[in-house]
Amino acid sequence: MSLFFCISLTCLFYSSATRNNRPVIGILAQEIRVPKPNQTTYVAASYVKFLESGGARVVPVMLDQTLEEYKRVFNSINGILLPGGRASIISSPFQRASQIFYELAVEANNRGDYFPLWGTCLGFEQLFYFTSFKTTLSRTNTTGVALPLSFTNESKSSRLLKDFPAELLDALASEPLTEHSHKFGLALSTHDTNEELKRFYKVISTNWDGATEFVSTFEAYDYPFYGTQWHPEKNAYEWRKPYVPHSPSAVRTTFFMAEFFVNEARKSFHRFRSEEEERSALIYNYSPVHSGPNGFFEQVYIF
Repeated sequence: MSLFFCISLTCLFYSSATRNNRPVIGILAQEIRVPKPNQTTYVAASYVKFLESGGARVVPVMLDQTLEEYKRVFNSINGILLPGGRASIISSPFQRASQIFYELAVEANNRGDYFPLWGTCLGFEQLFYFTSFKTTLSRTNTTGVALPLSFTNESKSSRLLKDFPAELLDALASEPLTEHSHKFGLALSTHDTNEELKRFYKVISTNWDGATEFVSTFEAYDYPFYGTQWHPEKNAYEWRKPYVPHSPSAVRTTFFMAEFFVNEARKSFHRFRSEEEERSALIYNYSPVHSGPNGFFEQVYIF
């Protein structure tokens, strides 16, 4: 009995010292294109479910907050997801908030304060812009298509893919398991000729739209920053569009991606100042609504 008790304490001490088992991840909200009173921003519920499936809790991060408010949120959460959507990556409330979190994350990681960042679709494009501050995107014919990934040689040393089963990597390379809903992308030739991008990001996969080879998955070399031009969250949770893949391998891709990013967030030890503050910030204080027959998502949180 006492031996088991000691072992348990040892395990508890080890996990609490090296891993945060109560990660909280922020998701940046998006502007509603036709806002109504008290309905100006939203978060697609599929992003929330994506992170929850990996073992995280979620905080919606609102737009148009002050710098001090964003700093308070940053110091309370263990990572942030910049989602897909429609906003200017050059000048918009989404761009401004994203840039604040990007710069705070760079500063934090530089001083040894681990803080991961993930960008999907628009968020993916936004991260490229912050690194080079140039409009580097090219037009792509990828508005609603599922594609297999073309893995680069550098994918073999990828942190993101390290724990993926070999059979799932094979499926990702041979089956259309990644859903693309974007009109622009970063051409591989642009990445390879832009010194800031080439030095900062490791290209893990590319795709081809018939005219342009573009970057579809990346990770930063020296920071826990990750991104996909495609939507890993949709495979398990979005059913509106016929081109979203729902095969067993597609759904496994959702969960392996979620597990990886949440495990990155477990390395962050930011925390809210009190349990009450944490509870009041969590997504549980809001209820998702069904989008109706013409909605793009199955469910959304509206703020």
